[in-house]
Amino acid sequence: MAANDMMIAKQDTQSDLTKSGRDLPSYCWEEINTHSEKASRWVVIDKLVYDVTAWSKRHPGGSVLLGHFAGQDATEPFQAFHRNSIETVRKYLKPLLIGRLAEGQGVPDSDVRQDFNKLRMTAEKMGLFKSSYLFFFVVLLHILALDIASYLVLLYFGNGWIPWTISVLMFATAQTQLGWYQHDAGHFSIFKSTKLNQAYHKFLFCVLKGTSAHWWNHMHYQHHSKPNVIGKDPDVRVDQLFVLGEVIPVETAKTQVKVTMPYNSQHMYFFVIGPPLLFPVYFQFMTFRHAITRRLYFEIALMAFFFVRTYMMYAPLLGGFLGYILWYEAFRVVESHWFTWVSQSNHIPMTIERDDPCGKSWLKSQLSATCNVERSVLNDWFTGHLNFQIEHHLFPQMPRHNLYKIAPLVKSLCEKHGVQYKVKSLSRAFTDIYSSLKKSGELWLHTYEEFHTS
Repeated sequence: MAANDMMIAKQDTQSDLTKSGRDLPSYCWEEINTHSEKASRWVVIDKLVYDVTAWSKRHPGGSVLLGHFAGQDATEPFQAFHRNSIETVRKYLKPLLIGRLAEGQGVPDSDVRQDFNKLRMTAEKMGLFKSSYLFFFVVLLHILALDIASYLVLLYFGNGWIPWTISVLMFATAQTQLGWYQHDAGHFSIFKSTKLNQAYHKFLFCVLKGTSAHWWNHMHYQHHSKPNVIGKDPDVRVDQLFVLGEVIPVETAKTQVKVTMPYNSQHMYFFVIGPPLLFPVYFQFMTFRHAITRRLYFEIALMAFFFVRTYMMYAPLLGGFLGYILWYEAFRVVESHWFTWVSQSNHIPMTIERDDPCGKSWLKSQLSATCNVERSVLNDWFTGHLNFQIEHHLFPQMPRHNLYKIAPLVKSLCEKHGVQYKVKSLSRAFTDIYSSLKKSGELWLHTYEEFHTS
């Protein structure tokens, strides 16, 4: 969406200040904040109040996602997630309009929000939301080349342990890079058309990866909307196995009747049940469970194609069913390690907290939960450009090949408003996962002993 289109959208918003020829009622934040439950959900967008209670069931991103902003100002996330479809979405919003924000009822960090909006306009003018089809075509080619090479190694060199290992590593690399690539389509950053991105995302994730695209959307959009927010970000909803940050360990220790996990040792058992099992066990179960319980039969059929394709190709070369299963689990374990260390290095060591009912500005909420990894050719490829996690979270629909271009401007804005902009080396980012788990585990143990022995 161009900068002048955003100005038109702003003018349209002002025209909505009247409804059916009469002035809209005004509401204060005290009243709006009470409408944050499933039975009654209000959101504020551009100082207008919308009752989205019934609409949330039809919301393309899911009712849960919309519910995360109930009772709050949702202007900035609305702009971030609907950049290509703001005009269309506003048409759906008009019937839901019930009032306006009362005079004098501002939002926190208004100066930060204004400056960030100017930065978004600057990014539009710089053309940073325009995708390079050549870039994404080359990425796809190198994924397909790795996929094919994995098969040819076994075909020409047999099932010895060396070609088997090479095949596993190649296919794991292809699948990991495919994971970063489907992420681009899932955020609508490859094509201009939303529908084309959605269709391509299904092809990449379901057909080429054997995973539910709907499940990914359901989980990942929640993470982006409220990163590291307890009870809203599913990525930190892991207290059955791990306690993260400084709030969850204390709350868990105080409410526990008995110890279910030795959380003070979580920095050690993380290596056993974390990266090795996330994909082969947890994700494998959850993606099929999600598709089956929600009756996503078309996605199930697309996912089945991946397993049929890989089995027919590899089983004859690997000695049959058991050989295929061993090879499959092996590459999933490698992929799981790769994904876990990269994805968690940007978030686990950062602030994990309860949601602020008043609503932080988009800049502050995203920066408190994310950090960057140093730029290099290797780091960019290894992380799928998610080493620019800060910029990606601020502009989720910006093509990844442009994230480094906006980074200096984001850093400058953070310096102006005293917001920490953290950049680490890749090794430091990985080390911080371990140290943060250790710190949180020790906090849990200290609180548990203090609370239950006093």
